Amino acid sequence: MKIQNTNCCCCGNPMERGLADWHLQCCRCGYEAAEFAPTINRSQSHVLIDEEGRDTGLKNLRMANFAMLLARMAAHCRRGASLLDIGAAHGWFVKLATEGGWQALGLEPDHAIYSQAAASGANVREGFFPDALQPGETFEALVFNDVFEHIPDPGSVLDACKARMAGAGLLVLNLPSSRGALYRISKVLYRVGVHGFFERMWQKDLPSPHLHYFSAANLTLLCGKYGLACVEAGTLPSLHIKGLYARIAYVKSGLRWLAPLIWLAIILAYPVLRLAPSDIEVLLFKRPDGSPGG
Repeated sequence: MKIQNTNCCCCGNPMERGLADWHLQCCRCGYEAAEFAPTINRSQSHVLIDEEGRDTGLKNLRMANFAMLLARMAAHCRRGASLLDIGAAHGWFVKLATEGGWQALGLEPDHAIYSQAAASGANVREGFFPDALQPGETFEALVFNDVFEHIPDPGSVLDACKARMAGAGLLVLNLPSSRGALYRISKVLYRVGVHGFFERMWQKDLPSPHLHYFSAANLTLLCGKYGLACVEAGTLPSLHIKGLYARIAYVKSGLRWLAPLIWLAIILAYPVLRLAPSDIEVLLFKRPDGSPGG
């Protein structure tokens, strides 16, 4: 994705070249961007990913975090509210929400992943947001779990979110944080010539790379431009020992041989990392006036 507008999408400040030739940053609010091109649904887009290993590596962490996230959302929505999980992946969040009494639907644009989710019994629909929705279809809660940072044009998506909110609505953004300890370590390593960790944090060369890194502050600025007010902000754990090695090793790159060393380093540092700033932030937004979208 070649960034056409060189001004920060959050604060409007001119963007500057960052650590790599594909990396841009805003020196005013700290927003960061990457000039990558997503390759979802292309025939060769998944050759670098061990899908079974990714499932093993992420499921324990994701399921624990999803349960905490649903508990936070329940404080802002009525029981049995309608929920749209945008970028539902394997349908784990949709199934957990359904079990908890939400009227949950997931959208997943990657055909292979959608097929797996549908086969598992999750209530999912194939396609991109908002194109896969029916005219006038609205939801009381719209959720992006590790998805918003992959979207090329966050502004147009926020506009679409407002149009698809029922009443005041609830927008939930669960995503990587530029303030996280691991991300900050990756930047230090890049500056001393170790590039692989930073590139992995951005998911460089994967089908759906990270295109943005936000913090709570600049993300609140961005959403405020679209009439959305932050009603809760916090973090979720970004590390789980169970499945950690599979999470590190699921990318079939030339650096895969480093996985045991990275795993050992994280295990040794785990007591300290648990106390450091999390690499996952969660922000909940509402439309203050509760007016219909559009």
